[in-house]
Amino acid sequence: MTIILRLAWRNLWRHKRRTWLTASAIAFVTALMVFLITLQLGSYDLMVDSSLRIFTAQMQVQREGYLDKPQIRKIIPDAAALAERLRAEPALRGVAIATRAQAFALASSGTRSYGVQVVGVEPEHEPDVSTVPRLMKSGRFLSGRAAQEAVLGAPLAKNLNVRVGDELTLLGSAMDGSVAATIVPVVGIFESGMRDLDRVLVEMPLASFQELFGLGQGAHAIALLAPDLARLPPMHRDVARLLPAAPALAVLDWDRLVPGLRQVIEADWTIDWFIYVALILVVTLSILNTFIMSVLERTRELGIMLALGATPLRIGTLVFAETALLALIGLGIGIAIGSGIAAWLSVHGFTYPGLKEFMGQYGLPALIYPKLSPKAILIGPAVILGFILVAALYPALRIRKLQPVEAIHAA
Repeated sequence: MTIILRLAWRNLWRHKRRTWLTASAIAFVTALMVFLITLQLGSYDLMVDSSLRIFTAQMQVQREGYLDKPQIRKIIPDAAALAERLRAEPALRGVAIATRAQAFALASSGTRSYGVQVVGVEPEHEPDVSTVPRLMKSGRFLSGRAAQEAVLGAPLAKNLNVRVGDELTLLGSAMDGSVAATIVPVVGIFESGMRDLDRVLVEMPLASFQELFGLGQGAHAIALLAPDLARLPPMHRDVARLLPAAPALAVLDWDRLVPGLRQVIEADWTIDWFIYVALILVVTLSILNTFIMSVLERTRELGIMLALGATPLRIGTLVFAETALLALIGLGIGIAIGSGIAAWLSVHGFTYPGLKEFMGQYGLPALIYPKLSPKAILIGPAVILGFILVAALYPALRIRKLQPVEAIHAA
């Protein structure tokens, strides 16, 4: 095998220009794949993080079964105290934590009424887990935990024809089945960038919400937001470890809370791989053409080798080894260039025209940081290598059909 590799290496450099051109083509598509895949994974992280920072947060603690069937009586007893214990945990240092309660109600103003989702939030902690408090289009956010006031989304305010300073009537059902009704002044109107959310969301202070809907000290969710998505797996374990044994509580990651986001990412990933495979296929066919030409040019040489006793399998292995060595040269150069560019951008960030202005209006970061990991860097080159090696089988198998005498006398 060592002799075959030495011969293959020597044969590669018999035509240096052709070898470097072919290796350059492999290196180019490899570098492009590494850059695009790491950038794509980084853009997914930005999309997930930005979407979750608007309202949902990256993780929530809820009563078991509340996500599937959100009933007002499925509360976390003394939720604010549990949230304080989580904040005091050293392992969760740097993690933003806020308590929420929510119910559905009928919101009325004048002659207009709409069904809304009323969310009770902690005004002092909610800005840490949501961008809504920083995106007030007019007015201000909630002033205190027990203040009798509310903020709502801009489309809902337009539908209800209310402005800052107007009164909003909320009518719903309390936890004990009684009627929950109140009139609160609108102190702010926000625009989160998610119109579906802004069309139904009304936020009010948590204590006022608990009093209105008879929740006592209970709430429905504890929202958690880590500085970055990489902290989520250990954060999940730490939060689960700190929860009380009863009642049964669940720690829900973002892909359970917003399953549609994961589906969008998977669909985009699949579609983009069709493009990647098409690109790899074009390069592979050009490389296949190069090696077929190489075999045809060496027909007489290969005939002499067969006449001297070399088996077709041995010569085919030699041609296959030449392809593999050439592919490894191109892949090595491409991985070095692609990962180098991705590493630089992972520090300085990448953006494109319009992204900064678009994200800036919602208070979100506009830089994409390529995601560097062994999987992100090597998955593209691995696919390229697979295609090239499969393509290399064709010229290698052609050698089986060579007849020594005919090959020697070939023009």
